[in-house]
Amino acid sequence: MATVIVCGGLGFIGKHLVTYLANNKLASKIVVADKVLPEVAGLSAAEMAIYKSDLVKFVQCNLAREQTIQKVFDAAGGPVDYVFNLAAATKYSQAPEVYKENVVDTAKTAANAAAKNKVKRFIHVSTAQVYEDGKEAKEDAKKLKPWTALAEASVEAEKAVQAVPGLNYVIVRPAIVYGPGDTQGITPRLICGAVYKKTGEKMEFLWDKNLRINTVHVRDVVAALWFLTQKGESGEVFNLADESDTDQGMIAEFLQEIFGIKTSFMGNMLSKVATSVAMKTVAEAANDKHLQPWSQLCKENNIFDTPLTPYLDEELLYNTPLYVNGKKITTLGFKYQHPKITADLLREVIRDFEEKNYFPKGVAK
Repeated sequence: MATVIVCGGLGFIGKHLVTYLANNKLASKIVVADKVLPEVAGLSAAEMAIYKSDLVKFVQCNLAREQTIQKVFDAAGGPVDYVFNLAAATKYSQAPEVYKENVVDTAKTAANAAAKNKVKRFIHVSTAQVYEDGKEAKEDAKKLKPWTALAEASVEAEKAVQAVPGLNYVIVRPAIVYGPGDTQGITPRLICGAVYKKTGEKMEFLWDKNLRINTVHVRDVVAALWFLTQKGESGEVFNLADESDTDQGMIAEFLQEIFGIKTSFMGNMLSKVATSVAMKTVAEAANDKHLQPWSQLCKENNIFDTPLTPYLDEELLYNTPLYVNGKKITTLGFKYQHPKITADLLREVIRDFEEKNYFPKGVAK
């Protein structure tokens, strides 16, 4: 069995990867490197048991610093087979220096250390937001034109990985990742659904129902990451996206089913008029409308500490489709176990948060 390092192993995808490796007995040693301590990472009881087992060695550190990265490799107690780089800022609209340290510098430092320690493969996780907007599903490694500040930093991080001499690496660009523990992907829309159930109002989306927001389940992401330790050539890039070709209309239908609310779409013409002055103003108005009833809903259900918020960042409200082709990896033999996003898979996200007392019970059907 392999010895692996998971950089950012207490993040959303990182927790699922560590669990996947442990449950499938794929590793003899898992070194988890993260700034966050396991005790404050919102782990479930089952996850905590894995992180506290002899299988996992936790190292708290800032991976952007060259003087600390070697202690992560030393913690393995011997040769390291694979390094998974999941350490990156995930919040939007952060300052450039935040992205530089937590996305670009982290990737550069981890990749250089992986090459120095002669790992068999370095798996770097980027984002599908790096692609140029267009009417066709983006293929792997095509023309890039990042449309969020995080994606801009992700392009620089990819370049940093590609520039490391002698490194065997693969780059992965997932679509919107959802599943238990997701706070940034589809979950804000689920929270908004709960808000509109409380207020009794119709939930109205900007733009139209055909705006693509392609998705991939987190369990498929981590299975793909492990698959790519053995498959694909060094330097290849792989998108990860399910077969749903998810768009706003599909998500709206799921919200109607789960929360019993009504939804509608403003349409492209009215949306352009509404956002022509300043998208920031539109975003602020929407967030102000959602935050107070969500806070009240949580208080009514004795939830006083939750990482969940209905806040939607301005960068994500533009008429920019996330439209990618995730089929390349399937030509190597990989199979998505969750090829279609469903209402039940979104209910699973809610139930997980309910069990942790992060989401009000009984709101979702």
